[in-house]
Amino acid sequence: MMNVSKIHPAILFFIPLFLTLSTPNIIFAKAQGGQKVLTMELAAKAALAAVKQCEQDGFKVSVAIVDSAGLIKAQLRADGAGPHTLDSSRRKAYTSNSLRGPTQRYAELLVKSPDLHSLAHINDSILLLGGGLPIQLNGEIVGGIGVGGAPGIKFDEVCAREGLKVLQADDLFE
Repeated sequence: MMNVSKIHPAILFFIPLFLTLSTPNIIFAKAQGGQKVLTMELAAKAALAAVKQCEQDGFKVSVAIVDSAGLIKAQLRADGAGPHTLDSSRRKAYTSNSLRGPTQRYAELLVKSPDLHSLAHINDSILLLGGGLPIQLNGEIVGGIGVGGAPGIKFDEVCAREGLKVLQADDLFE
């Protein structure tokens, strides 16, 4: 049996560090009580990718990522993005996670079926406006991403898809 007290302290530091850094970036969700959970680190990377895509396209936006409970996991506001974009991005992310689909799909459904108008008023966090996409990893919805502030739904969705690409999500909604 190896005597742990004789191992150089630097080795005890670098082995866990090496294992952490060498873990493939394919691990996007970790299991917690049998349920997959989107990690904070990956949520932050996805949010940053979405903001950068919109910046490249000339738009100043906010991006929110929520977990499966609809709680904010990461949120970024680009320099110069309007203050309202924080709320719209959060609500779009919440809605896409809660309703398990792209927010634009529900916005279009509402127009086609006015009897579903009450869907928009389920609670104060629902926002039936394009720019929100669910995050599905390994067949399970683990959260939602919402983008607010680009001048049009299609632009918001392009940026949201960039976040999904970083996560290697099952569906990019293209």
